[in-house]
Amino acid sequence: MLHLTDIQLQDNKVFLSMLSHVLSVDGFYFSTTYDLTHTLQRLANTSPEFQEMSLLERADPRFVWNGHLLREFAAQPEIHRFATPVMHGFITMHSCSINGKCFDWLLVSRRSCFRAGVRYYVRGIDSEGHAANFVETEQIVHYKGSKASFVQTRGSIPFFWSQRPNLKYKPKPQISKSVNHMDGFQRHFDSQIISYGKQMIVNLVNQKGSEKPLEQTFAKMVNSMANGMVKYIAFDFHKECSRMRWDRLQILVDQLAEQQDEFSYFLVDSDGKIVTQQEGIFRSNCMDCLDRTNVIQSLLARRSLQAQLQRLGVLHVGQRIEEQADFEKIYKNAWADNANACAKQYAGTGALKTDYTRTGKRTQWGLIMDGWNSLVRYYKNNFSDGFRQDAIDLFLGNYSVDEVEPASPLHVKKDWKFLALPIIMVVAFSMCIICLLMAGDTWTETLAYVLFWGSASFGTFAIILYNGGSSDAVHISKYLGVEALITELL
Repeated sequence: MLHLTDIQLQDNKVFLSMLSHVLSVDGFYFSTTYDLTHTLQRLANTSPEFQEMSLLERADPRFVWNGHLLREFAAQPEIHRFATPVMHGFITMHSCSINGKCFDWLLVSRRSCFRAGVRYYVRGIDSEGHAANFVETEQIVHYKGSKASFVQTRGSIPFFWSQRPNLKYKPKPQISKSVNHMDGFQRHFDSQIISYGKQMIVNLVNQKGSEKPLEQTFAKMVNSMANGMVKYIAFDFHKECSRMRWDRLQILVDQLAEQQDEFSYFLVDSDGKIVTQQEGIFRSNCMDCLDRTNVIQSLLARRSLQAQLQRLGVLHVGQRIEEQADFEKIYKNAWADNANACAKQYAGTGALKTDYTRTGKRTQWGLIMDGWNSLVRYYKNNFSDGFRQDAIDLFLGNYSVDEVEPASPLHVKKDWKFLALPIIMVVAFSMCIICLLMAGDTWTETLAYVLFWGSASFGTFAIILYNGGSSDAVHISKYLGVEALITELL
């Protein structure tokens, strides 16, 4: 690096820190003997020629996160054996026993590297139809040589919309008015049908407020596409489960039962003969495709697993997974860990509602942790996710460093407003401490008091600052959405 200028050397340190930041996030996996990027069903339906390919050649490019780093290896077949694809997501494996019968149970989530990024910076789809935060989740069972799997997907609502951070707790989604949504929408589902077969869309967003236009547009576009391979169901998760009525999730599971039986699951016996194939897939989404989505996916996966274990002879007729206490604990914790992994990779914190996934019920401690994670998300989404997004784009090759580039994007001049942010944070933190000393007697009063006045104090300074010193910061708590947060938590 002797030829680099002092400025380029400084830039190089920043770029290296970006790459280190991406690699510091948990969830990178590789194997030198097994293709992690494909489902059991895809691998079982391949040709002998495919099996002879190197792991790099045969890997699904959607899930190869080091594809850009391996681009020079890919161009030289003679060194493919030295190139190992790396997947990003979540994997857990457990040796389990029910009725004295031992089997292996696995959960694998594969995050797409197409349109990858962080929560508020990457929403919707791109012109090629790639959806933000697209994750393929496969549940696998191995028993006496037989293998069964059930695959689901999640991904951002597949048309052109955005939700840029603006200091509000929940920025208003904006649907683009200047593009043809159907082109990208059609490309998205064409590729999904090729990869998975029939599509059952499970839309979990709110059917009122700022999320309502997204639900209405999604339903309208599915109807306009008029593709018999794509079906749509909307379920207002928050409305149906309000006031801790989590038992009402069974309503959705029952509505999807017939479709799930039709889709079936993949099963291959100990002789390698394919017994059944999964004919379609559930594509679930909420706004982030994290918390609500993971809860529903775990319920659908449980129903499929119930059928698989009965068919394999692990469960007796009439037995239910819920009655197997040891396995039930493993199952719930694994799905909660999957939720946390996906949430940290996209939103920067652990998932919400994992107390329900782990225990089957909502708890006060779960509400407190959800409140804490929501506040951490708020800070990261507004003040640190820009760096995370840039780091991901650099790692994946969406931005390439050009040595002869006249002006580095790292040297955009920051105005006084940006430089004053640390002072704002100190003042806001001080206000929160004062609020703690002055708050009510119960934990609910204290939490509400701190959230309301602490956020209001921060918002007041921030909005005045970004309005150029004007005093238009009125009704701060309403602007920030703090009232909605308190209502949701309490």
